[in-house]
Amino acid sequence: MSSTHVYPSDVAFSPAVKAIQTRKGSRESYAEVERGRGWQSEIDDNLAAFLATRTSFYLATASADGQPYIQHRGGPAGFIHVLDKSTLAFADFSGNRQFITQGNLSENPKAHIFLMDYTYRQRVKIWGEAKIVEDDAALLASLMPHGYRARPEQVILFKVIAWDTNCRQHIPQKFDAADVKVAIESRDARIAELEAEIAALKGAPVATA
Repeated sequence: MSSTHVYPSDVAFSPAVKAIQTRKGSRESYAEVERGRGWQSEIDDNLAAFLATRTSFYLATASADGQPYIQHRGGPAGFIHVLDKSTLAFADFSGNRQFITQGNLSENPKAHIFLMDYTYRQRVKIWGEAKIVEDDAALLASLMPHGYRARPEQVILFKVIAWDTNCRQHIPQKFDAADVKVAIESRDARIAELEAEIAALKGAPVATA
């Protein structure tokens, strides 16, 4: 955490933000959160478990002059690795080769990870600093998901400064296509089983006294 931050949430709650919170009546409630458990500055078991199930997230960076950019990152569950209590890492797969994220990080390490779970209507926000690692083949190989058909280009290391969860208000509930497919197949198998039982019962001889 920066020496200028008293609480982890100060990474987002700048003096300007706090002034608006005061003007609009929410500062005291957030001050109570700060004095209590507040936002986290380390990766705990709950966050690690959440990250282990993610197949998608958004990575935000900004150029030296503050121009923001958000890019999607995806992969099989487990492609986001927890290296220690403050470090995340993942293989950066080859894409459209615009290299905007890498260019931004070369001059401004501040970054943000935004993760959404539509099924359970949960979201997690992670503030930190990121850097590109291009010359560590062993690390890149260790982060590459087994059997995943993608070309790893480099590694992104993300140092966590603070993280927080949001309430589920206004998050629409959506389901992953693979999960829906499994549910439909299970339903169809059960229907076929019941239909076979009904057909067998219809063909059974009528019991006589």
